This record gives sequence, C-alpha cells and structure tokens, in this order.
Amino acid sequence: METKEQFVSALEQFNSVVAFDRGKIEDNKYEQLNATLEKSEEQADEVLSRIAEVEDVAEVLFDKLEGDLDQYSSASMRSASEKQLKQTRSHYYKFISAMKKAEAKIDPVLNPVRNQVLFLKHNLNARAIASLQTELGNIETDVSRLIRDMELSIKEADQFISALKAK
Repeated sequence: METKEQFVSALEQFNSVVAFDRGKIEDNKYEQLNATLEKSEEQADEVLSRIAEVEDVAEVLFDKLEGDLDQYSSASMRSASEKQLKQTRSHYYKFISAMKKAEAKIDPVLNPVRNQVLFLKHNLNARAIASLQTELGNIETDVSRLIRDMELSIKEADQFISALKAK
C-alpha cells in the first residue's frame, strides 16, 4: 500500500504544479515534484526487489519440496504430496504472473513523470506548465491503472498466502 500511496502523492504533486496560476513557477515546486518522483522510483525499486526475493525463495522452496518427494516410502503419501506440490506451484505461477504484470507497468507509468520533471527542470515558466496540462489526464489514467493492477496483485498474493496457510 505504501507504493500505491507514493504514486498517488507523485500525481498530486504533479497536479499542483500543473494547476499553478501561469505565473513564474517557483523552484520549490519543481523540487517538490522531483523529490516525489525520486521517492516513487525508490518505491518501484522496492517492488522489483520484493518480486525478485519471492522468486528466489520460491525456487529454493520448490526445489527442496521436489527433492523431499524421493524420501517417501509410502507411494500414496508421496502421490498426495506431489499433487499438493503441483497445486501450490500452479497457484504460485498465477501469483507471480500477476506480480510481473504489475512490474511491467511501473516504468510506463514513471517514464512520463520523469519526462515531465526533466521538462520542468529546463523550462521553469508558465508556458511550459500550460503545455503539460494536456498530459495530466494521461498520467492520471496510467497511475490509476497501475494502482488498480497493484491492488489486484496484492489481493492475489494474499489469497496465495492464505491458501498456503490453509494447507
């Protein structure tokens, strides 16, 4: 949820700069937007790290469980464990697929904001801000879509974890 809030904050900062009264933009508005972008990028990096950590842990766990199957002397117990492992792996693949979809949307959302921050950096005046107004709707749509996808991924992760705990 912290990442979602950071993206919303970045959008709000951008909106406050775009909505400026067409006077000369104060440097602190650019600094605020840039700081918010940097925080959003840090949050995005955290998301990417978490996904990589989940993949690493899952790979080790599945390898261990797969290796454990050979230790069964009971064919029926081995079969039941093998079936449960396949189901868990199937749930995991759905979960990680949703996370990868969300991951793929991070840069497309952040890139327009990065471009806008750079543009502001070089064009700190009302004319530049007026030209940014048309992009605001696109950025709002992209951020909303990312937030929705992230919420879906979090929900799927929660369901996956709940399913693992129930077993």
